[in-house]
Amino acid sequence: MKIVDANIILRYLLNDSDDLSDRAAEILENNMVFVPNEVVAEIVYVLEKVYKVEKGKISIALLELFEYGNLQVGDFGIVNEALRVYAERKLDFVDTLLYAYYKIGKHDVYTFDKKLNNLLSEIR
Repeated sequence: MKIVDANIILRYLLNDSDDLSDRAAEILENNMVFVPNEVVAEIVYVLEKVYKVEKGKISIALLELFEYGNLQVGDFGIVNEALRVYAERKLDFVDTLLYAYYKIGKHDVYTFDKKLNNLLSEIR
């Protein structure tokens, strides 16, 4: 399986470079590709912090993209839950990933982050 980095998906979603966006579309639409959770986190960070895209729009765009039959996300259940919570809460995406690891993956999460601890305590 092929792995794509954040730049491929960013060019595809943003369609901001004729040559690179076309090449990204070719890769994403015609190959079986793997998108690691770390790449998802980078995509979210760049869209939010660099391109100033609203959290809800980021969440929707990525969830729609991850429905493509040829894209495999590192841990779709966790990423799906993290994107859902990310759109609804004032938390960074990595914090919502940790929350999803706790909720979906049943992992213990230790943190000093007050917002994350508050969210975790809601389901403990």
